[in-house]
Amino acid sequence: QVQLVESGGGSVQAGGSLRLSCEFSEYSYSRGCMGWWRQPAEKAREGVATIDSSGRTEYLRSVEGRFTISKDNAKNTLYLQMNNLQPEGTAMYYCAADRSRGYCLWSVAVFGDWGQGTQVTVSS
Repeated sequence: QVQLVESGGGSVQAGGSLRLSCEFSEYSYSRGCMGWWRQPAEKAREGVATIDSSGRTEYLRSVEGRFTISKDNAKNTLYLQMNNLQPEGTAMYYCAADRSRGYCLWSVAVFGDWGQGTQVTVSS
């Protein structure tokens, strides 16, 4: 009963790009808030980007202008385009969904559905 499946992680050098994808199994996800979170080794999980049911986006300040979150409802897929990656971007990246509301709250506690994560490693 897997519902969120990430892919696209990998290893890149600083300045490189990656695109993460998250396939979701139910249309209901697209009517809620979806987002990308990341967790570096031995650190807390932090929000990277969110997108609500109307397409409004929000970003972690340090990734603004470099990362882009988008959603293709026809393909049931959430994306995170990451450009100019830096070593501090090394982390496990998770796709998450909050189906209880159509707008986004920047809080890990409200996201009830999570993928298994995909590792991103950026070398200097």
